[in-house]
Amino acid sequence: MSSLSETPAPAASPSGVERFGYKQELNRSLSFADLMIYGLIFMVPIAPFGIFGGVFQSSGGMVALVYAIGMVAMAFTALSYAQMSKAFPMSGSVYTYAGRGIGAPVGFLAGWVILADYILVPALLYLVASAAMASFVPAVPLWAWIVMFIVLNTVVNSLGIKMTARMNKIMLIGELIVLAIFLVIGVVALAQGKGHGDFFSPIFDSSTFTWELAFGAVSIAVLSFLGFDGISMLAEESREDARKLGRAMVGALMLAGLLFITQTWVASLLVPDRAGLLANGDPEGTAFYAAAEFAGGHWLGVLTAVATAIAWGFANSLVAQAATSRLLFAMARDRQLPRFLSKVDPKHKAPVNATLLVAAVSLILGIYMSTRDDGIDLLSSLINFGAMTAFLALHVSVVVHYFIRKGSRDWWRHLIAPSIGFVILVYVVINAKVAAQTVGLTWLALGIVTLITLTSLGRRPSLPDETEVSE
Repeated sequence: MSSLSETPAPAASPSGVERFGYKQELNRSLSFADLMIYGLIFMVPIAPFGIFGGVFQSSGGMVALVYAIGMVAMAFTALSYAQMSKAFPMSGSVYTYAGRGIGAPVGFLAGWVILADYILVPALLYLVASAAMASFVPAVPLWAWIVMFIVLNTVVNSLGIKMTARMNKIMLIGELIVLAIFLVIGVVALAQGKGHGDFFSPIFDSSTFTWELAFGAVSIAVLSFLGFDGISMLAEESREDARKLGRAMVGALMLAGLLFITQTWVASLLVPDRAGLLANGDPEGTAFYAAAEFAGGHWLGVLTAVATAIAWGFANSLVAQAATSRLLFAMARDRQLPRFLSKVDPKHKAPVNATLLVAAVSLILGIYMSTRDDGIDLLSSLINFGAMTAFLALHVSVVVHYFIRKGSRDWWRHLIAPSIGFVILVYVVINAKVAAQTVGLTWLALGIVTLITLTSLGRRPSLPDETEVSE
């Protein structure tokens, strides 16, 4: 009779991505703090600096209200992300969640839609930052700034996620210092009586308020919140428990929202020409810098403008490029994009080919859009439409995976909250610009045609089976 010591030990249950049929290739080195910083950098703590004037006009001066509504609206999406990242702690974001929560073909379409968003984001950031820098240094052409930003970010991202994380910390500290300087000087200016209008007008102005106005402006402000979802792309590079991935997304969103509300509240009260801004808008995108100059002098206006250029062109685009490359990597790993995009550099553990492709697309799009008068507005509206459409699939995946398949009776997290988030996003999508709707729906239709073609050729999207383990 064999002794107990001779009895073979049961095989250990796979964990992490191995559980889902993948090999762990990326470097698991990111802490909870790294994830939070990544999300904050992606959203840009000073993001309202660049779009303040447009939101001010479209909201009737109630910019703080718009960001408050936007934060609450996106919180429902963050909650859905938290649920799905816990169930499927892998790279790919909505592509992975919809694919495994609903079905591989749906995941393909969700990935296809959000791919447009992620591919366009770096191009927009480079364009905005380069336009700002070209205005300060006109001797250097706009296209040269675009090239410089892209080369710099591509080098940093190619060196691996640890290098990206280090740069994130440095850039976040710099942005928060600039924001603190503005807030201190702005509050002092208000205390000295420089403010215009009632103190509570940025949150509610009875002379201009309508629900249509407020929610219409939210569709613009939502652009500032896009990025918290990028944390989900780093699931295979996080050394934390999967639950902390969701907490990082919710936490980064809430913190960024509070910063957005505070800075826009102060800036709204310092706008030099409130009536002119409401009537004519801010075509040059300088309204925030004018408010800063009014509060503290020309140097403060220049400081906030330069900080915006660096934050958008380097810090934000750095993490945007990283997130986009992880999406391409995840889809290519599942053979739903060309296989070469799944190549990982053995030394730096980074998806090198995907990173280079993002750089190339950003270069072409950035330079092309710089020749159009509506380049920035068009890219912004397209990005919003793509992200919101993909988020719709995210909310549905929560309900299908947890409530329908697993029979969850956590009514709030698995039915009510995602349903509310879905309704909010439907409203935003319906009220998007016609051009964004046209291009976005055309891109979706192209994705459907591609899916049908792949299926007819016997290449219907599929995902590796999840190993049977108890949850």
